[in-house]
Parts: sequence; structure tokens; C-alpha cells
Amino acid sequence: MSLLAADTLDDWEMIGSAKWTVAKGELVTGQDGDPKRSGILQTKRHYRDFELKLDFKIDEHGKYNSGVYLRRPTERGVGRPYQVNIGRGAAGEPVGLYLNDWLAKGDEHDKIRRPLKWNSLRIRIVDSHIDVWLNGKQIVDFTHKNPKPYLLKPGPIALQTYGTDGHSGWVKFRNIQLRNLSK
Repeated sequence: MSLLAADTLDDWEMIGSAKWTVAKGELVTGQDGDPKRSGILQTKRHYRDFELKLDFKIDEHGKYNSGVYLRRPTERGVGRPYQVNIGRGAAGEPVGLYLNDWLAKGDEHDKIRRPLKWNSLRIRIVDSHIDVWLNGKQIVDFTHKNPKPYLLKPGPIALQTYGTDGHSGWVKFRNIQLRNLSK
């Protein structure tokens, strides 16, 4: 199912000060000229096991990055969610898997991501196993041994953006498709 049906954000919730717009099937976000702005756009529905496909294009400035949060907790203080980071390997922000620290640096040397072009991302999470493909190449095959219980609960899927190094960045998403794998 498409998560950007009818060019609306009706099925999404905005958190923070970043601006999110959608038109012609393309979701655009950034700091709108203010690097202090940040934000999350998360689904109103919660998911546990799923496969998510999307295309992204991202700014090439410094450490500016974005990400996709998996099963984002809605209760405060529980802990961070798994994050598929979207950034530049050359800046230490590769497309890879993160949770308080790197679980898998994925495309650490930026050999697969295409700068300033559309890139395809496929994420599959079932129980504590996470696979990530970037432009058709698998970059993450990770099983979390003994994850904290909150990491296994259903939660929103969220997209993230924030300014860094005093720079107001941007990221674009399109073709956001979800297949629910929960029983």
C-alpha cells in the first residue's frame, strides 16, 4: 500500500518545526532556511513487522542527514528506535542501521548511494531481524540479540530531518510503499 496516497499527509503526524510538503507524489522536507529546525513525520498507524520501500534524494552538505525510524516508541523516555540512517558516508553519516550507536554502517564508503540522484531503499524488519537494501544491494543483515522489549512492540514508521553544522538541509522521498508482514 502507498503511504502517500492522494498527495496528502492525512495518515501522518508532524512533530517538530521542520516543514513537510507533498505534491505530485513527492514528499519534501527541510529546515526552511533555519538550521535549528528539526522534525519527524510519522505514520498514525503502528506497525511491527513490515517491508518498506521508498526512493530518496538528499542534500550533500556536511553531516546533514535524514533517517527512517522503525517502530518508533510513542511513550517518552522509553528509548530510541531503530533508525536506518540516510546520509553521506564521507561525513560519517552513511546509509546504515543505528541505535544509540552503529549496528551496521552499511554503505560506509558511499560506494552505492548516488549523490543528488534518486536512490531506492528497501527495509525489512521481522522480530529482531533487520535487512536493508540500497539501490538493489543488501547493505544490512542484522539480528539483534536480546533487544529491549520496547524495540519489539508495534510503533509508527517515521521520517526524520534536522539541520547540522549550521546548515539548513533538505531531503525528498517518493514511491513510499509498505507491506505489513505482521500476522
